[in-house]
Amino acid sequence: MASKYVYSFGDGTAEGRAGLKDLLGGKGANLAEMARMGVPVPPGFTIISDACNHYLQNDKALPEGLREQVEEALAKLEQGSATKIGDSKNPLLVSVRSGARISMPGMMDSILNLGLNEDAVRALAKKTNNPRFAWDSFRRLIKMYSNVVLGVPDAALNTIENQLKREREVRLDSELPAEDLPILTQMLRDEVKKFSGKEFPLDPREQLWSAIEAVFSSWNNPRAIAYREMNEISHDLGTAVTIQTMVFGNMGEDCGTGVAFSRDPSTGEKALTGEFLVNAQGEDIVAGTATPRPVQEMQELMPRNYTELERIARNLEKHFKDIQDIEFTVQNGKLWILQTRAGKRAAQASIKVATDMTRERVMAATDAFLRITPQQLEQVLHPIIDPSAKREVVAAGLPASPGAASGKVVFNPDDLVESQAKDNGEYILVRSETSADDIRGINAAVGILTTRGGITSHAAVVARGMGKCCVVGASTIDIHEDKDEFVVGNRIVTEGDWITMDGTTGEVMIGRLPTVRPQLSNEFQELMLWSDLVKQMGVMTNADTAADSKVARQFGAEGIGLCRTEHMFFQQDRIDHFRKAILAQEKDERLEALAQLLPFQKSDFLDIFQVMEGLPVTVRLLDPPLHEFLPLPHDEEGLIALAKRLNLPYRRVRERVHALEQFNPMLGHRGCRLGITFPEIYEMQVRAILEAAYELMRNGVTVLPEIMLPFISMEEEVALLRELVFATAEQVRSEMNFPESSFRFGIMIELPRAALIGDRLAPYVDFFSFGTNDLTQSTYGFSRDDIGTFLPAYVDRGILKKDPFATIDRSAVGELMRTCVERGKRTNSDLKIGVCGEHGGDPESVKFFHQVGVDYVSCSPYRVPVARFAASQAAILAKREAGNGSPETRSKILPPTPGTSIPS
Repeated sequence: MASKYVYSFGDGTAEGRAGLKDLLGGKGANLAEMARMGVPVPPGFTIISDACNHYLQNDKALPEGLREQVEEALAKLEQGSATKIGDSKNPLLVSVRSGARISMPGMMDSILNLGLNEDAVRALAKKTNNPRFAWDSFRRLIKMYSNVVLGVPDAALNTIENQLKREREVRLDSELPAEDLPILTQMLRDEVKKFSGKEFPLDPREQLWSAIEAVFSSWNNPRAIAYREMNEISHDLGTAVTIQTMVFGNMGEDCGTGVAFSRDPSTGEKALTGEFLVNAQGEDIVAGTATPRPVQEMQELMPRNYTELERIARNLEKHFKDIQDIEFTVQNGKLWILQTRAGKRAAQASIKVATDMTRERVMAATDAFLRITPQQLEQVLHPIIDPSAKREVVAAGLPASPGAASGKVVFNPDDLVESQAKDNGEYILVRSETSADDIRGINAAVGILTTRGGITSHAAVVARGMGKCCVVGASTIDIHEDKDEFVVGNRIVTEGDWITMDGTTGEVMIGRLPTVRPQLSNEFQELMLWSDLVKQMGVMTNADTAADSKVARQFGAEGIGLCRTEHMFFQQDRIDHFRKAILAQEKDERLEALAQLLPFQKSDFLDIFQVMEGLPVTVRLLDPPLHEFLPLPHDEEGLIALAKRLNLPYRRVRERVHALEQFNPMLGHRGCRLGITFPEIYEMQVRAILEAAYELMRNGVTVLPEIMLPFISMEEEVALLRELVFATAEQVRSEMNFPESSFRFGIMIELPRAALIGDRLAPYVDFFSFGTNDLTQSTYGFSRDDIGTFLPAYVDRGILKKDPFATIDRSAVGELMRTCVERGKRTNSDLKIGVCGEHGGDPESVKFFHQVGVDYVSCSPYRVPVARFAASQAAILAKREAGNGSPETRSKILPPTPGTSIPS
C-alpha cells in the first residue's frame, strides 16, 4: 500500500493540523489548522515534503501512488466547487505554492491561475462577465509558468509587455485596453516558444504536474540553498506543495489583495499593519508593479472586510501565540485568508511583542522567551546601518563583532591614534591581522577590518570586548601597505577613503553609510529582569579595564570571569618597564624593573575592584609568550630604538629578542610555564592584586579577588605555582597586617591533558575555568588565527557545519569538558566550574554549558545581555526536556517580582 502523500483541507474540515509542519510545511499545516478553526480558507490539498525528497533523491521520479492521490484530491475540489479543471464552461483554477517546515519567504517558486487555456479563458470571461479579468489572469499564468517551469527570464517577457504599453501610451498593465490582452497573451506565448523552444502548454493537467515538479526542484535553486546556509537550515527537509482553489482579487473594484501583520513588525505596536491593492493579485504587491495602500485604508473602502480581517488576525494571534503575517484576498466582497505564518520582525519589535503578549496572557512567559532569538537581542545592542541606505558591498569576511561602523581607512595603528587625537574623527583600522601591540589603535578606531584571522583571533576578541564593529578574514582584500591602499576586485581604496562595515553580516561597503544606534526600551529592561529570574548559570564578563568593567556591570554582569593582565602591560607608561624585566640578565635587575611596574598593576586592580565592588574578579596571571612584548627580530630600527630608550647595549637587546623567538609560540613558552621559569613576574602580579584588594577592604569596599593560572597541563605545575601564590599572599597579608588571606585560587582548562586529569587537579583549586578558545585549538589542531584560510572550504564541503571557534564542538571538545567536570567534582565536590572563552557569549554553546553543569560563563561586555538571555532559554529548555515543561508548570519557572507582573 502506498504511503499517504496528500492531505486535504477546506470547508471547515482538514486532514492535517498545525502540529504536522514536518510533513505539510508551514503553509500547509497552518492552512489545515485555519480550516479546522472555521477561518475562510480556499479549499485545497497539500503534498507532503517526503514526496519532494523522494523526487530529488530518485532522479526526479515521483513516488508511487502520488498521482492517484492528487487526482483523488483534485476530484474532491471539483465536486465541492462544481467546477472542473480544463472544463470549457466552468473551469477550476488553482495555485501551486511551495511551503517548507521553516519559512523561507520568496526563496522557492509558486504559480497562480493554473488551469487556464483559451477555452477556459473564454468560459471564465462569460461566467464573470469580465473579459479583462479572464485574459489578465491568463497573462499572469503565462508569465509565472514560463519563468518557473520553462526558465524564460522575466526580463524577456516584460520587454514584450513594455513594448505594447509604449505603443498604447500607457504606464500600467491595468491601463491596457481589454481588447489588447488577447493580443498580448499571444505575443507572450510566441516569445516563450522563441526563448525555450517549447510551446506554452494548454493542457491544464500538464500545467499542474509540471508546476508540482518545478516547485519540488525549486528546493535546490541557488537562492534557496544560499538562504538555508545563511540561516543554518538543513538541506534535507524538502518542501511541501500546496494546491489551492484560486480566489481572485483582480475581478473588479470590490476585489483586492494584501498582506497584513497582526502587529507592527518594525515597532511591535499592537495595530494591524500592512498593505493592500484594489483589483489586483498578490504578486502585484511583491513585484511592485503598483503602489500599494496602507491596509488601514480598507476601513473606508471595504469596512466590513477590514473588520473581519482584524478579528481574524486577533484570533490567529491568540491561537498560534505569535505575531501573524497574513496573506488575504477579497473576491466580490468576500474575504479569504490564503496563508498565515509567524511574522518576521525587527529585533526591538520581537522583544516588545514577546513582553506585551505575556502581559496580555496570549502566551506564557517561558513561551515568550523562546520566541526571541539571542541574535535579535544582540542586534538591539549595537549600531546598525540605516535600512534605507544603499549598499555597495565590495567584500565579505567573518562577522566578528556586531554592529556597524563607517570611518576613514588607516593601515598603521599609531597613525590612527595620532589622527584621531588631532581631529576626533572616525577611523577604521585595516590590517592583515592585529597583535596585542595594536591595542591603542584598536581602541581609537571605530571598527577593525582584517584580511586574515577567525572570529576568536586577536582583533575579534578585543573588538568584542570593546563593543566595536569588527570584520575579520576578508580574504578577497589585498593590502598594499607600501602604497597605503588596498585592492578588492577592480576597486582601489586608499588611506583616508571612507568605508562602512557591518559586523553582523561581515559585509564591507564603499563610502560612508549612515548608522542608527538603537535605544534600549523598557521592554528590553523587563526582559533582562525576567531572564535573571529564570537562569541558573551566572554570567560574568571578560574585562581588562575599569571602563570595560563599568559597561559590563551596566549590562548585568555578575563579576569578571577573565581579567587579562597582559593588556595592561601594553599601555605606553608601563610597557618599557616590562621590557626591561624581560631583557634582564640577572634576577635583581628583573626585580628592579618589576618593582617599577608594580604600582601600575596595583592601580589597575584598584580601579577594577572598585567598579566591581561586591562581585568576584578573576585575574589571569600573565599568559602570552614574552616575545610579543618586543620588536620583531628582523626589525632593526625597532631594536635600535628600544636599546636606546632603555639605555641597554644593542647587542644584548638583539640577542635576547632572538633567544625569545619561538617556532610555535601558541604551544611554547607561555602561560604557567612563564610563572615557573620567571617566578618573579607572577609574584609581582599576585602582590599587586592582593595589595589593591586589602587596601580597599580596609576602606570598607567589598572585594572578591580570584587568582587564575593559565595553560595548565600537569598536576606538578599547579602544585608548584600554588605554593608560589600562597606564599606571596601570606607575605602580603603579613606586611599589611591583614587578618587573613582572602581570595580564591583556580586554573584554566585549555589543554586536552588537563581536561582528562581533572580529578587530579581539582583538590588543589577552588575553581576550573575552561578557556574554550585554546581547548578547541589544541583539540582540533587548528590555529584560531589561520582557520579563516580554509574554514569556508570546510563548511562548503560539509566537513564542518559551523566554525568550532564560534560554537562549541560538542562531540569532542564538549566531551572533554563533560569528562573534566565529572572527574573534578568527584575529588572536589565544592569545585566551581566556569567558561571564559569566547564561546561564553554564543547562545548555542551556552545551552550546552548548562547541560554539562557549568556554574557561570564569562564573555565580552557587550555580549553579557545575550548570554543572560541564552542562559534563561537553556534553563527553560532543560526543564521541558526533563518533563517539567507542561503549560501548567512552565509559567511557574518565573516568580513575580515587585513591579513586574508575569502572567501564568
